[in-house]
Amino acid sequence: MEATIVQDKTKHYPVLLKEIISIISPQYGGTFIDCTFGQGGYTEKILSFKGTKVIALDRDKKCKEIADKISKRFENRFVFKNKKFSQLNQLKLKNENIKGVIFDLGFSYSQIKDVEKGLSFNSEGELNMQMGINEFSAKEAINMLSALELEKIFKFFGEENEAKKIANQIIISRKKKEIDTQGLVKLIEKTKRKKNFKIHSATKIFQALRIFVNKEISELLNGLISASKILKKDGVLAVVTFHSLEDKIVKYFFKSLSENKSISRYLPQLNQREILFKILEKKPKTPSLKELKENIPSRSAKLRYMIKKDNSYNFETDIFNEFKNLIEIENFGNKL
Repeated sequence: MEATIVQDKTKHYPVLLKEIISIISPQYGGTFIDCTFGQGGYTEKILSFKGTKVIALDRDKKCKEIADKISKRFENRFVFKNKKFSQLNQLKLKNENIKGVIFDLGFSYSQIKDVEKGLSFNSEGELNMQMGINEFSAKEAINMLSALELEKIFKFFGEENEAKKIANQIIISRKKKEIDTQGLVKLIEKTKRKKNFKIHSATKIFQALRIFVNKEISELLNGLISASKILKKDGVLAVVTFHSLEDKIVKYFFKSLSENKSISRYLPQLNQREILFKILEKKPKTPSLKELKENIPSRSAKLRYMIKKDNSYNFETDIFNEFKNLIEIENFGNKL
């Protein structure tokens, strides 16, 4: 995930905001769920339309300060919950007309610069990477997991080609001294054979650790399933992704609920499941040239969306089975 930030660090730009608004059509009213509230960019824009209500979630408790300011302006139309989006099914929505659920899987400049979170490889803070409501930190993972476990995290969550070599070097290094943020950065820079001048040498390892620490794979899977269930007919599920692993999961999930295919190739055709959603555009929306100029990190953003065909609540999906190897890697954290 890359942040929705710009070179003007005082200003927050919600990625693909114009496109999101055109898809969810808040001008017709209804309740919308912003699953990744952040700095409130999507929420504020939606609430600028009369007849709308927003229920916003964010696992980062520091977002509450921004939420409180919005709440004063839109007193009866805005609710904020300090929850992960996997906890979407815990919301009481019986009488709500849910017209749209939005996920922006990026993070903000303020989160990157937050020393306590330790997300940046430029940080002098502790090797943390906890976005909120976590069970362990990146420091614990780096200093306690085995070489094979670290290799799998780096390879599958960061798509790091030199995962094994870096993992082995971490094991050697931590015998002498506990590894901190800058210690890890220097180790990676020293270990990697090939230099990629487009991105920092530590980028993929830090991405992998952040995904692992925050259990971003299972969070996304559970969030997508819950969102699909609570949407009403003609409601929109919209997801903005920032790296290939996220996009792969979202693309597969959308396809699984919008095509008349069995979740098992061994089931006969008469048991094929009903199509619950429709996809109007096969290719994802990407930032315009204007947005790219204003917000360079938005270059990797992809927006996919689908529309619910009826009010069905129950459906089957094989998404957990499809990505079970990633869930198994996430579960390495259970020992920490």
